[in-house]
Amino acid sequence: MNIGIIGCGWLGKPLAVHLRQRHQVTCFSRTDTPDVFWENELFIISISTKDNYLLSLQDFISKISPSASIIFMSSTSVYKEFDEEVNEETFIHTKTLQKEAEELMQNNHGNLLILRLGGLMGEGRIAGKWKSVSSFTDSPVNYIHQEDILHIVSKLIDKRVCKGIFNLVAPLHPLRSEVHKKNSQDFGFELGSFEGLSQRVVNSDKLIKTLEYNFIHPDPLEFWT
Repeated sequence: MNIGIIGCGWLGKPLAVHLRQRHQVTCFSRTDTPDVFWENELFIISISTKDNYLLSLQDFISKISPSASIIFMSSTSVYKEFDEEVNEETFIHTKTLQKEAEELMQNNHGNLLILRLGGLMGEGRIAGKWKSVSSFTDSPVNYIHQEDILHIVSKLIDKRVCKGIFNLVAPLHPLRSEVHKKNSQDFGFELGSFEGLSQRVVNSDKLIKTLEYNFIHPDPLEFWT
């Protein structure tokens, strides 16, 4: 399959490398992308919410053929109003920027697959090792390892799953304080402080059942071992 990736950063670049094992993959560049790029069969959009996010998405949609498929990398931040377990059927009331982006994509393209990614970890991203944050609300973590994202996207493409919404979150949810404490011991950084407790858990059962997927990294306590 001919695949175009828009947003070849921390996730998009290794995703391109992984998919090139079986597909023809090109990456979008704002400076030198040829018109033929927009003739791909599938587009994966994985861009930052910064810098005119909604306008950028609208521009991309205007150039992508209605017959092409899109995989849109969204975020579990759409659930931030909740303090309980949530899944893809949970009705979201609060219009966050990420939710607006999802609705923009849904209203303008039919062959759309939305992936709500949990906290992105692995490949140099170590939970708790933040330079600018030292105080946290404790909660069950909703993390996803980069390696699982690569394999899940590949499997979705192979199975021709081209519509719907899926949560991409590891199935185990240890407390943030537990993950940070383990990582501070393993990597030698100072442990931050924790106040309060949130109960939000993002359920990924729909993905697991649809793909019969076994997570490579199911437990965030073991992401970095």
